[in-house]
Amino acid sequence: MTQSHRPRAGRRTGLLAAAVAASLGLGAVALNAPAAVSAEAAPTAAGATPAPGEVVLDEHFSTPALPAGFTAVEGDWKVEGGRLVGTSANSGQQSRITFGRHLNDFRIEATARFETVQDNARWTAVGLDVPASGATPWSIATMRTGTTAANGLEFAQRTAANAWNVTNTAAAPTAAGTGRDVRVAVEVHGTTARWIFDGKEIMRTTQVARTADGGQALVVNGAKVSFDDLKVTALAPGGWLRPAGSPLTVFAHRGASSAAPENTLVSDEIARRGGAEWIENDVQPSKDGVPYVLHDDNVDRTTNGKGRIRDLTAAQLDALDAGSWFGPAYTGTRVPTLAAQLEDLRTRGGNLLLEIKGKHSRDEVARIVKEVRDHQMTGRVFVQSFEVDALRYTRELAPELPLGLLRSDLDADPVAISRDLGLSAYNPSDGGLAARPGVVKDLHAAGVAVNVWTVDSATRWKALEAAGVDGVITNRPAELTGWNSAWLQGTAPTQPAAPTVAITSPAAGATLDRAQQPVTAVQANGADTVRLTLDGRELAAGTALDTTALALGKHTLRAEATGPGGRAETTAEFTVAATPTGLAALVLTSGADRNAVATLTVMLGQGQYQPLAQWAENQAGRGIAADRARLIAADARALDAAARG
Repeated sequence: MTQSHRPRAGRRTGLLAAAVAASLGLGAVALNAPAAVSAEAAPTAAGATPAPGEVVLDEHFSTPALPAGFTAVEGDWKVEGGRLVGTSANSGQQSRITFGRHLNDFRIEATARFETVQDNARWTAVGLDVPASGATPWSIATMRTGTTAANGLEFAQRTAANAWNVTNTAAAPTAAGTGRDVRVAVEVHGTTARWIFDGKEIMRTTQVARTADGGQALVVNGAKVSFDDLKVTALAPGGWLRPAGSPLTVFAHRGASSAAPENTLVSDEIARRGGAEWIENDVQPSKDGVPYVLHDDNVDRTTNGKGRIRDLTAAQLDALDAGSWFGPAYTGTRVPTLAAQLEDLRTRGGNLLLEIKGKHSRDEVARIVKEVRDHQMTGRVFVQSFEVDALRYTRELAPELPLGLLRSDLDADPVAISRDLGLSAYNPSDGGLAARPGVVKDLHAAGVAVNVWTVDSATRWKALEAAGVDGVITNRPAELTGWNSAWLQGTAPTQPAAPTVAITSPAAGATLDRAQQPVTAVQANGADTVRLTLDGRELAAGTALDTTALALGKHTLRAEATGPGGRAETTAEFTVAATPTGLAALVLTSGADRNAVATLTVMLGQGQYQPLAQWAENQAGRGIAADRARLIAADARALDAAARG
């Protein structure tokens, strides 16, 4: 994001709704939610969509029989002493009982107690999406009796092949052990969920596998576990406002753009593995109308091609290398289509904060909306843009998609424009928000989230968290995820590691001739700013070296990186050497008149280096620019000396 950009998943809510949500511990819920309904008294009618805040199941196991709607699928399940007791005979048995109904946005909570266990690795789980039959596939949130282990808590999937896919693990602050009541809760929004242990959020996931009709369940493995006070509450779609006690939402700016080539599937994968809840990418159309994931309006900086994206066909874009500029390990990486990106996120997990980049027509926005719908991703895509028209078109075409307005500087009345556009989030720059931090409270009162871009400093993360913002768009998603983990533990985040910096092009010790123009490349980690100089003169990374303007001999590139952890620098020397090919490049790019170029070219072809040098000096300031004439003469004399040996 230049002007230089994030969310969680839902609709805007009012101040009263936020207060109700806080009292329930649910985040944002809809205004005028109905009173809670006990499952034992008046459950929501089958097929009806429960209102946010409505309790759709509230079971205290007050009768000796299994409650109506509870189906014991495997293992031994019964009610004893006012608690539901599930027993699994061994570690190979996934004892489970199903109940409830399919919900996209809900909170499930219960009091759980391990009565006996075979060993500390045995577990119980809350089923988040489990068919009533208990058949695979299903998704669960797991708690081991040894909860302080690195995998004491998990999000996991039992696949259709009856195999485990553990997507996320974390350690709880205290041990569940045996004979101890633990209050467990999970809040689910589509494929996103957060695991809450004894009232404290421990981890999140974006990889809850959902089915069309899966309900809830309880699961026991290699243990005897009792449950009480089981409750399922409907939530407002998404929950964009950050609940109290919850850390900043992590938006990966152009994917993990500090670790891989931006706006590519590999960058998205690294961000996902690093803990990012949302992947922030940019979309623009090709000449033939295909939406592609690219930030700049041209392909020059991040591919081996040239030209405006709107002037290139899909076939031309598909042929480009979008990885080599970042590092040789990424050679062959492609510019993804929006369709490819959506399919990757749909199958591998993750949510998309999609920036409509630059001005788009209504038809162009309609093509983007079609791609999102065709890939069944409307519940996992958040659209943002600097362009108000693009947001209006999106709202008209797809009212189900949440919207965010990007701003470098704040509007005079952010709340008013948020209402006018129907925003779920108002996303200012860090600098813009710093001028008026009080606007966060005003926007929250209107039910609008605030996500700030693009922030890579731990110092600023701390300030933004204290200011109450909901999320941060960052080039360093893994680092922000780690910072969040430290914040959740109630400890001061550790001092960030010192930055590292390396000059990757041209390679140290390289010998170049005038015909070569390598693109300078610097790789840095943990840095907010990187400064590159050539022989003491500042140079932008990504600039092609003009070897036709450099003197023969050694030259020095120096890169300085500054970040929260300090400062680092490195140098790389390269040599410009005289070659016949390089001298030809000097002559042909000299801007000399036609006769001068012809004369110099003939002498070069005949190897008459000394006469060529003298002739170039005689023409300095006349047929040839003086500075270029001096370089031509110097190269010719160096070649003459080499020829004489």
